[in-house]
Amino acid sequence: MTPSNAAIYQSGTCTPESLRTLAGYLELALDEGESVVLMRVGTQVRSVYVGDPSGALEDLTDSGVVDAFQADEMLMLTRLGLNRITADGQQYRFVRSVRYIADRQAVVFTPT
Repeated sequence: MTPSNAAIYQSGTCTPESLRTLAGYLELALDEGESVVLMRVGTQVRSVYVGDPSGALEDLTDSGVVDAFQADEMLMLTRLGLNRITADGQQYRFVRSVRYIADRQAVVFTPT
């Protein structure tokens, strides 16, 4: 992400596509009372799951994939711990954490 894009987001005039995508997955997680789990699948894409990250990988619901650039941007625009973002006028609060599921590192976004 270029510094100019970060400045545009910070000013509140434009929501990056990566945060719109994250917001969509957070909506799914909120509907199910679960978390969003983002896992590396190779160099080009990341798998997205919704479910309880303390369980087994098989217990998570496969919810799609995002390209690596978009996933990296999500991580650049959020931080570990409590986050607040606004995507298209809707505010979201969540905790971002890291854990291992099936011996793979995963980033977990848990709505609060």
